[in-house]
Amino acid sequence: MSNTLQAPYDHWRNRYLLIRHGHSQANQQGVIVSSPEHGVTDFGLSEQGEQQLAQRVADWQWPIPTRVVHSDFLRTSQTAAHIADAFGLTPSVETRLRERYFGELEGQSDERYPSIWVLDAQDAEHQHLQVEAVSAVAKRMRSVIDDWEQAASGETIALVSHGDPLQILLTALAGRPLGQHREQAALLPASITLIGP
Repeated sequence: MSNTLQAPYDHWRNRYLLIRHGHSQANQQGVIVSSPEHGVTDFGLSEQGEQQLAQRVADWQWPIPTRVVHSDFLRTSQTAAHIADAFGLTPSVETRLRERYFGELEGQSDERYPSIWVLDAQDAEHQHLQVEAVSAVAKRMRSVIDDWEQAASGETIALVSHGDPLQILLTALAGRPLGQHREQAALLPASITLIGP
């Protein structure tokens, strides 16, 4: 697979709100929780994360979403529920929006992330320590948008996901080498990035 994913169309049919989950219990504890085995049922939003989402909704300054689609991890499901409840929507699960799988680093300190990002910059295909390759993350994340671009038009779709997958997606959409995803401005918990028309 190419290290760069090019946009297959000249214009967007929909707008997308790329939303990183609010501050989570995993963030609070400084641990890597990237496996569905742990992330779907545990490590939801922290109290700080709940407050962040309440504030985002109270101070909403983005287009009003018409759909809310989210990773099935608890922290993203809870984030999506805040957004969906505020606008009278029913959130829907999309497993392709899951956290990047960090393999053997699961459950370890989040201080281990940078060692993987260094390898990402050298090779977007690497799977060191069974970590999911950047190229694979880009492909699954991009396929979510590609499918919505085929299925809908004129919608504002909130996609609730995780830091690494969203930064990789933004790098892919910009047509930049995928290994440069950490050169994107860091997406903070509960951040919202608008893309599309």
